[in-house]
Amino acid sequence: MKNFLLLLGGLFPLIASAGHAKDDWPEPVSDHYTGRVLFDRLEIARTNQHEQSAVWDMMAWYGGDYHRLVFKTEGENVQNDGAPTDIEKAELLYGYLVSPFWSIQAGVGARGELSSDSSFEHYAVLSFSGLAPYWFEMDNSLMVNEEGDIQLRSETEYEWRLSQTAYLQPRVEITANVTDSEKYRRESGLSNLRVGLRYRQEISREFAPYIGVYWNQALGNTADRLQREGRQTHETGIVVGARVWF
Repeated sequence: MKNFLLLLGGLFPLIASAGHAKDDWPEPVSDHYTGRVLFDRLEIARTNQHEQSAVWDMMAWYGGDYHRLVFKTEGENVQNDGAPTDIEKAELLYGYLVSPFWSIQAGVGARGELSSDSSFEHYAVLSFSGLAPYWFEMDNSLMVNEEGDIQLRSETEYEWRLSQTAYLQPRVEITANVTDSEKYRRESGLSNLRVGLRYRQEISREFAPYIGVYWNQALGNTADRLQREGRQTHETGIVVGARVWF
Protein backbone atom coordinates (compact mmCIF):
# COMPACT_ATOMS: atom_id res chain seq x y z
CA MET A 1 0.00 0.00 0.00
CA LYS A 2 2.85 2.38 0.84
CA ASN A 3 4.51 1.72 -2.52
CA PHE A 4 1.21 2.38 -4.33
CA LEU A 5 0.78 5.72 -2.58
CA LEU A 6 4.35 6.71 -3.47
CA LEU A 7 3.70 5.81 -7.10
CA LEU A 8 0.45 7.74 -7.12
CA GLY A 9 2.15 10.74 -5.55
CA GLY A 10 4.78 10.69 -8.28
CA LEU A 11 2.09 10.70 -10.99
CA PHE A 12 0.27 13.76 -9.66
CA PRO A 13 2.82 16.29 -11.05
CA LEU A 14 2.72 14.59 -14.45
CA ILE A 15 -1.10 14.66 -14.54
CA ALA A 16 -1.17 18.30 -13.48
CA SER A 17 1.39 19.35 -16.07
CA ALA A 18 -0.41 17.41 -18.84
CA GLY A 19 -3.52 19.55 -18.37
CA HIS A 20 -1.70 22.77 -19.23
CA ALA A 21 -0.29 22.97 -22.75
CA LYS A 22 2.62 25.28 -23.32
CA ASP A 23 2.03 28.47 -25.26
CA ASP A 24 4.37 27.46 -28.09
CA TRP A 25 2.72 24.06 -28.62
CA PRO A 26 0.78 23.74 -31.94
CA GLU A 27 -2.99 23.30 -31.99
CA PRO A 28 -3.96 19.60 -32.00
CA VAL A 29 -6.37 20.11 -34.95
CA SER A 30 -5.96 23.09 -37.26
CA ASP A 31 -8.83 24.74 -39.13
CA HIS A 32 -9.54 22.97 -42.40
CA TYR A 33 -11.60 24.40 -45.25
CA THR A 34 -13.30 22.29 -47.89
CA GLY A 35 -16.31 22.38 -50.19
CA ARG A 36 -18.88 20.32 -52.03
CA VAL A 37 -21.32 20.64 -54.92
CA LEU A 38 -24.41 18.44 -54.59
CA PHE A 39 -27.20 17.95 -57.14
CA ASP A 40 -29.79 16.28 -54.92
CA ARG A 41 -32.24 16.25 -57.83
CA LEU A 42 -31.17 16.29 -61.48
CA GLU A 43 -34.10 14.77 -63.30
CA ILE A 44 -36.62 14.58 -66.11
CA ALA A 45 -40.25 14.61 -64.97
CA ARG A 46 -43.39 13.64 -66.92
CA THR A 47 -46.79 14.65 -65.57
CA ASN A 48 -50.28 13.18 -65.91
CA GLN A 49 -50.97 16.09 -68.31
CA HIS A 50 -48.28 14.66 -70.64
CA GLU A 51 -45.90 17.56 -69.96
CA GLN A 52 -42.19 16.90 -69.70
CA SER A 53 -39.78 19.08 -67.76
CA ALA A 54 -36.15 19.17 -66.69
CA VAL A 55 -35.67 19.81 -62.95
CA TRP A 56 -32.64 20.61 -60.84
CA ASP A 57 -32.06 21.10 -57.11
CA MET A 58 -28.45 21.99 -56.26
CA MET A 59 -26.52 23.11 -53.18
CA ALA A 60 -22.84 24.12 -53.03
CA TRP A 61 -20.86 25.16 -49.97
CA TYR A 62 -17.34 26.06 -48.92
CA GLY A 63 -15.93 26.62 -45.45
CA GLY A 64 -15.03 24.97 -42.18
CA ASP A 65 -16.93 23.21 -39.42
CA TYR A 66 -18.69 26.33 -38.11
CA HIS A 67 -18.64 28.98 -40.86
CA ARG A 68 -19.68 28.30 -44.45
CA LEU A 69 -20.62 30.11 -47.63
CA VAL A 70 -23.64 28.36 -49.17
CA PHE A 71 -25.28 28.64 -52.60
CA LYS A 72 -28.65 27.02 -53.35
CA THR A 73 -30.57 26.93 -56.61
CA GLU A 74 -33.69 25.13 -57.78
CA GLY A 75 -35.80 25.36 -60.91
CA GLU A 76 -37.36 23.69 -63.93
CA ASN A 77 -37.85 24.06 -67.66
CA VAL A 78 -41.02 22.66 -69.21
CA GLN A 79 -40.18 21.24 -72.61
CA ASN A 80 -41.83 22.54 -75.82
CA ASP A 81 -44.24 24.96 -74.10
CA GLY A 82 -42.63 28.18 -75.34
CA ALA A 83 -42.14 29.46 -71.79
CA PRO A 84 -38.73 30.37 -70.36
CA THR A 85 -36.91 28.47 -67.64
CA ASP A 86 -38.38 29.08 -64.19
CA ILE A 87 -35.86 29.75 -61.39
CA GLU A 88 -37.66 28.77 -58.19
CA LYS A 89 -34.77 29.99 -56.06
CA ALA A 90 -31.16 31.14 -56.30
CA GLU A 91 -29.76 31.98 -52.86
CA LEU A 92 -26.38 33.06 -51.51
CA LEU A 93 -26.14 32.41 -47.77
CA TYR A 94 -23.82 32.52 -44.80
CA GLY A 95 -24.15 29.42 -42.62
CA TYR A 96 -23.19 28.97 -38.97
CA LEU A 97 -23.25 25.64 -37.14
CA VAL A 98 -25.24 26.06 -33.91
CA SER A 99 -25.23 22.40 -32.85
CA PRO A 100 -23.69 19.13 -34.11
CA PHE A 101 -26.66 18.60 -36.48
CA TRP A 102 -28.19 22.04 -37.10
CA SER A 103 -27.09 25.25 -38.81
CA ILE A 104 -28.59 28.71 -39.32
CA GLN A 105 -28.22 30.26 -42.78
CA ALA A 106 -28.97 33.86 -43.72
CA GLY A 107 -28.59 35.72 -46.99
CA VAL A 108 -30.32 36.96 -50.13
CA GLY A 109 -32.07 35.27 -53.03
CA ALA A 110 -33.84 35.81 -56.34
CA ARG A 111 -36.46 33.93 -58.35
CA GLY A 112 -38.36 34.35 -61.58
CA GLU A 113 -38.34 33.49 -65.26
CA LEU A 114 -35.22 33.65 -67.41
CA SER A 115 -36.55 36.01 -70.06
CA SER A 116 -35.60 39.50 -71.20
CA ASP A 117 -39.02 41.03 -70.45
CA SER A 118 -39.44 39.72 -66.89
CA SER A 119 -38.02 41.02 -63.63
CA PHE A 120 -36.73 38.83 -60.83
CA GLU A 121 -38.21 38.87 -57.36
CA HIS A 122 -35.51 39.60 -54.77
CA TYR A 123 -35.80 38.58 -51.15
CA ALA A 124 -33.97 38.08 -47.87
CA VAL A 125 -33.95 34.55 -46.48
CA LEU A 126 -33.34 32.95 -43.09
CA SER A 127 -33.02 29.15 -42.99
CA PHE A 128 -32.75 26.58 -40.23
CA SER A 129 -31.58 23.23 -41.58
CA GLY A 130 -30.19 19.97 -40.28
CA LEU A 131 -31.08 16.50 -39.01
CA ALA A 132 -34.14 16.08 -36.82
CA PRO A 133 -34.53 13.09 -34.44
CA TYR A 134 -34.70 9.73 -36.26
CA TRP A 135 -32.54 11.21 -39.07
CA PHE A 136 -35.14 13.30 -40.85
CA GLU A 137 -33.29 15.88 -42.96
CA MET A 138 -35.06 19.26 -42.85
CA ASP A 139 -34.63 22.66 -44.50
CA ASN A 140 -36.97 25.37 -43.15
CA SER A 141 -36.85 28.83 -44.74
CA LEU A 142 -38.44 32.24 -44.10
CA MET A 143 -38.38 34.62 -47.08
CA VAL A 144 -39.24 38.34 -47.15
CA ASN A 145 -39.20 40.14 -50.53
CA GLU A 146 -38.76 43.83 -51.39
CA GLU A 147 -42.54 44.36 -51.16
CA GLY A 148 -42.63 43.01 -47.61
CA ASP A 149 -44.36 39.77 -48.65
CA ILE A 150 -43.53 36.83 -46.37
CA GLN A 151 -43.37 33.18 -47.36
CA LEU A 152 -42.50 30.02 -45.43
CA ARG A 153 -41.17 26.81 -46.96
CA SER A 154 -40.36 23.51 -45.27
CA GLU A 155 -38.67 20.54 -46.96
CA THR A 156 -38.28 17.17 -45.22
CA GLU A 157 -36.48 14.08 -46.54
CA TYR A 158 -35.70 10.68 -45.09
CA GLU A 159 -33.27 8.10 -46.47
CA TRP A 160 -34.37 4.54 -45.80
CA ARG A 161 -31.40 2.28 -46.51
CA LEU A 162 -32.45 -0.94 -48.23
CA SER A 163 -28.90 -2.21 -48.78
CA GLN A 164 -25.35 -0.84 -48.85
CA THR A 165 -26.08 0.89 -52.17
CA ALA A 166 -29.89 1.12 -52.43
CA TYR A 167 -32.11 3.77 -50.80
CA LEU A 168 -35.80 4.63 -50.67
CA GLN A 169 -36.27 8.36 -50.12
CA PRO A 170 -39.64 9.96 -49.29
CA ARG A 171 -39.79 13.74 -49.57
CA VAL A 172 -42.38 16.30 -48.41
CA GLU A 173 -42.42 20.01 -49.25
CA ILE A 174 -44.94 22.49 -47.79
CA THR A 175 -45.26 26.15 -48.81
CA ALA A 176 -47.27 28.81 -46.95
CA ASN A 177 -47.76 32.52 -47.62
CA VAL A 178 -48.04 34.72 -44.55
CA THR A 179 -49.24 37.70 -46.64
CA ASP A 180 -51.09 38.23 -49.92
CA SER A 181 -49.13 39.42 -52.94
CA GLU A 182 -50.99 40.84 -55.94
CA LYS A 183 -47.75 41.53 -57.82
CA TYR A 184 -46.58 37.91 -57.63
CA ARG A 185 -50.08 36.36 -57.54
CA ARG A 186 -49.77 34.67 -54.17
CA GLU A 187 -52.61 34.23 -51.67
CA SER A 188 -52.17 33.99 -47.91
CA GLY A 189 -52.37 30.66 -46.14
CA LEU A 190 -51.11 27.20 -47.01
CA SER A 191 -50.54 27.26 -50.76
CA ASN A 192 -48.87 24.04 -51.87
CA LEU A 193 -48.07 20.48 -50.78
CA ARG A 194 -45.69 18.24 -52.72
CA VAL A 195 -45.01 14.61 -51.78
CA GLY A 196 -42.48 12.43 -53.58
CA LEU A 197 -40.85 9.01 -53.36
CA ARG A 198 -37.61 7.98 -55.06
CA TYR A 199 -35.71 4.73 -55.31
CA ARG A 200 -31.97 5.38 -55.65
CA GLN A 201 -29.19 2.96 -56.56
CA GLU A 202 -25.57 4.04 -56.06
CA ILE A 203 -23.20 3.23 -58.91
CA SER A 204 -20.56 5.03 -56.85
CA ARG A 205 -20.70 7.32 -53.83
CA GLU A 206 -20.70 10.31 -56.18
CA PHE A 207 -23.25 9.09 -58.74
CA ALA A 208 -26.60 7.47 -57.97
CA PRO A 209 -29.40 7.20 -60.58
CA TYR A 210 -32.99 7.04 -59.35
CA ILE A 211 -36.60 6.67 -60.41
CA GLY A 212 -39.58 8.02 -58.54
CA VAL A 213 -43.10 9.45 -58.39
CA TYR A 214 -44.59 12.63 -56.96
CA TRP A 215 -47.94 14.24 -56.18
CA ASN A 216 -48.44 18.02 -56.09
CA GLN A 217 -51.54 19.70 -54.64
CA ALA A 218 -52.51 23.37 -54.44
CA LEU A 219 -54.13 24.32 -51.13
CA GLY A 220 -56.44 26.93 -49.64
CA ASN A 221 -56.85 30.27 -51.41
CA THR A 222 -54.31 29.26 -54.05
CA ALA A 223 -56.43 26.26 -55.04
CA ASP A 224 -59.56 28.46 -55.15
CA ARG A 225 -57.88 30.91 -57.55
CA LEU A 226 -56.71 28.10 -59.85
CA GLN A 227 -60.23 26.66 -59.93
CA ARG A 228 -61.70 30.07 -60.86
CA GLU A 229 -59.18 30.28 -63.71
CA GLY A 230 -60.13 26.78 -64.91
CA ARG A 231 -56.70 25.34 -64.12
CA GLN A 232 -55.68 22.09 -62.45
CA THR A 233 -55.16 22.15 -58.67
CA HIS A 234 -53.21 18.89 -58.51
CA GLU A 235 -50.58 17.06 -60.50
CA THR A 236 -48.93 13.66 -60.45
CA GLY A 237 -45.90 12.48 -62.34
CA ILE A 238 -42.92 10.17 -62.62
CA VAL A 239 -39.27 11.19 -62.53
CA VAL A 240 -36.00 9.71 -63.76
CA GLY A 241 -32.72 11.27 -62.73
CA ALA A 242 -29.52 11.07 -60.74
CA ARG A 243 -28.04 12.35 -57.50
CA VAL A 244 -24.55 13.68 -58.17
CA TRP A 245 -21.95 15.29 -55.95
CA PHE A 246 -18.29 16.23 -56.20
